[in-house]
Amino acid sequence: MSARPDRTPLPRSFFDRPVLTVAPDLLGRTLVRRTPDGPMELRITEVEAYEGETDPGSHAYRGRTARNASMFGPPGHAYVYFIYGMWFSLNLVCGPPDHASGVLLRAGEITVGADLARKRRISARNDRELAKGPARLATALDVDRSLDGADLCTGPDTPLSLRAGTPVPPDLLSSGPRTGVGGAGAAHPYRYWITHDPTVSPYRAHAPRRRPT
Repeated sequence: MSARPDRTPLPRSFFDRPVLTVAPDLLGRTLVRRTPDGPMELRITEVEAYEGETDPGSHAYRGRTARNASMFGPPGHAYVYFIYGMWFSLNLVCGPPDHASGVLLRAGEITVGADLARKRRISARNDRELAKGPARLATALDVDRSLDGADLCTGPDTPLSLRAGTPVPPDLLSSGPRTGVGGAGAAHPYRYWITHDPTVSPYRAHAPRRRPT
């Protein structure tokens, strides 16, 4: 029988490290989401790292804006953005303040509160699909812009927090290019996932949008 996931809250020092160190170390950790309807928990299975002003794929590449301000720290906070006019995505800010690095949570397994997630993800064909992709993950966990800037390290009553969970050994970790990132950041191998985990989202290369003729 495998050991139960560690319930120890992760401190701010966990996030106050280089983004390429934090990102793979998030795999297997437990994200706790407290909602008015009840608690939910997610075992993180897929992430992507974004290095801020030095990373052409990052929202912060061209500097600070009202939209991306939370990316600039301090570490251990959430950065939530709206995309395609339809979906939210959840990122965890890491590294030193003003560096603007963060990790996108791409996929995970709902381990607590799956009944709540099913109500929000009625199109999911099974529980493996509840949080299979960043928009699905945010929808399942009831994440929107009201959580932008939320502190994950302030105590047990915060709406988002991170527990130690069950870290993934190196031999079960895979990495590759980020999904949908084009241009100079397309080849960066900053996507990390648990090898063969059924909740991991499919990889899709960047497809340039065609302008109407």
